[in-house]
Amino acid sequence: MHVLSSEQFGDEELNTFFDQADEFRGQLSENFLRRRLASKHIGSKLCNLFYEPSTRTRLSFGFAADNLGVRVQGTENAREFSSAAKGETLEDTIRVINEYGVDIIVLRHHETGAAAHAASVSEAAIINAGDGHGEHPTQAILDAYTIQRSQGRLDNLHIVMGGDLKHGRTARSLAKLLSRYQHNRMTFVTVPELQMSDDIKVHLDENGIEHRDTSDMYDAFKDADVVYWTRLQKERLDKPEAVPSSGFVIDATALEVLPSSTTIMHPLPRVEEIDPSIDTDSRAQYFQQAGNGLYIRMALIDKILRS
Repeated sequence: MHVLSSEQFGDEELNTFFDQADEFRGQLSENFLRRRLASKHIGSKLCNLFYEPSTRTRLSFGFAADNLGVRVQGTENAREFSSAAKGETLEDTIRVINEYGVDIIVLRHHETGAAAHAASVSEAAIINAGDGHGEHPTQAILDAYTIQRSQGRLDNLHIVMGGDLKHGRTARSLAKLLSRYQHNRMTFVTVPELQMSDDIKVHLDENGIEHRDTSDMYDAFKDADVVYWTRLQKERLDKPEAVPSSGFVIDATALEVLPSSTTIMHPLPRVEEIDPSIDTDSRAQYFQQAGNGLYIRMALIDKILRS
């Protein structure tokens, strides 16, 4: 089973992931159960193949695999420190890694569609850990899990997404995933140069999801259930200095506008768009969000290895 898009899982399957993540969370808190869990998939192998920098995704997949007894090998900058620097194609690299008997390849790549290309030549399961401007499906699943845990539902929500929505694959994937739930509506807060791409807006229209663009952050915040903030992705811009930063900062003033029940999220890393002074506010869930990635990725690895 390849994991290429947040759209490929149905509601029932997502709920199964959430339940399994909760179960793993409980098991890891008990020494005896943790030790038993570490023998569950002994002999299985996972390769982290990352052509772009990563902290949370790469490490959480590594820790998730380790918690299940899966051996992990990989590279954190294959774009520079693998045979890709010599001109080897992604497809050839994937074919070679398959020869090493791996069960799962977690792939992050700078080109949109790279995960699908890898899957076309791979017997091992390919997990898309982010491909260019495309998608980041496991991030979307852990984001949905975070919303479910904090809000108690995934429907009837007002989701405010802000920052660099043009290049943010995490926002794209989450918007797609949440579009399947009834009566959600989305507000995109950014400058014209960084607006959510038209293909996502068309997808929302096709699924009957109300959405709008605005540059008024405070107006959007007034009745927000979820605020999903992102950074300016300068590494994806040819001339980053020519594109204005969003200038939208969640700080103490913004907290005064947000309802007390709002969930504030960020896929991290943050730069200046969320002031550290609000980290202790109960609405700030971005570090817990990152932690949730461990349990969701354990659930995903477990499902693949049991398939």
